[in-house]
Amino acid sequence: MKFLAHIKVMPHKALLDPQGKTVSASMNNINLPTISNVRIGKHITCEVDAANQNEAKSMVDEACKNYLPIRLWNITNLSYQKVDTKTPKATLWLLLTNKYIFLNL
Repeated sequence: MKFLAHIKVMPHKALLDPQGKTVSASMNNINLPTISNVRIGKHITCEVDAANQNEAKSMVDEACKNYLPIRLWNITNLSYQKVDTKTPKATLWLLLTNKYIFLNL
């Protein structure tokens, strides 16, 4: 069975977040001064071949431990869903000159 894992991570609060600081600072420029302390994280997805959801979770947990340095990232959410094999194998979003390009591979 294939499972799609969604992993949401944020930098630890003790670390400097230059992207978040830039976005926070620009809120005044667009007349939204009440928005502050913006933090920018990541949303990672991966497909996992596993016999069941518990096995998929175990594999993704191990990958996170080895890939995401504990001192830098805090995993805020992990979720899994069974993948429909009739859907495209990969979906790719590219950001080019402020326009999204959607590709199905």
